[in-house]
Amino acid sequence: MALLEVKDLTKSFGKTEVLKGISFSLEQGKVLSIIGSSGGGKSTLLRCLNFLEFAEKGTISVNGETVYDGEKRGETSEARMRENRLHFGLVFQQFNLFPQYDVLGNITLAPTLLKRGTAEEITARAMELIKRVGLEDKAHNYPCQLSGGQQQRAAIARALALDPEILCFDEPTSALDPELTGEVLKVIRELKELDRTMIIVTHEMNFARDVSDDIIFMANGEIEEQGPPEQVFGFPKSEILKKFLKDYS
Repeated sequence: MALLEVKDLTKSFGKTEVLKGISFSLEQGKVLSIIGSSGGGKSTLLRCLNFLEFAEKGTISVNGETVYDGEKRGETSEARMRENRLHFGLVFQQFNLFPQYDVLGNITLAPTLLKRGTAEEITARAMELIKRVGLEDKAHNYPCQLSGGQQQRAAIARALALDPEILCFDEPTSALDPELTGEVLKVIRELKELDRTMIIVTHEMNFARDVSDDIIFMANGEIEEQGPPEQVFGFPKSEILKKFLKDYS
């Protein structure tokens, strides 16, 4: 059984249909990268998976349990929705760290509010994550004192703090200078080695080819093509995908 099952998600903004019946599945410990041109629906899909946007139709299931049904959304309490969100962790394009907290404070905030252990346990777990992303000497620095790459690594540690089953990245390197991109991608590669289940929206084609078990190419709100990296990049079938890859080569 797949860890994540997405079936027929549709989402519109006004009269514009952004997601047109998206369906896919993801196995435990696998990495799925979602690629495509801007405006194709990639980030909207990720936001729907994290319940920052709500699909009008379709279902999302985790471990065989339906955690979202678009047609029954009104029947789901806010408390239940908050609980369902915990299946997912999201790393934003623009970091979204809380400026009033240092790195340690950013990472311990949610576990503290949700009472995920004693203060000592939460701090110890946070320090483990800070070390994992290579920021042990920055634990008490504030976001304004960090480089973009360091902020993004702190954001990754924060997303891991609640130990989500599925970790999502929305263009994690697009706000970074090229020299800082490598340090963030290195952390993601290390998470793959730890068998983390991840969904990565990315424009880094070489990285997607290297780290992914499966690739989804989205265009015009639909999955235009899907398959393992060697197929999608080496033997694309869709003319839209062929043009997209040519533009990125």
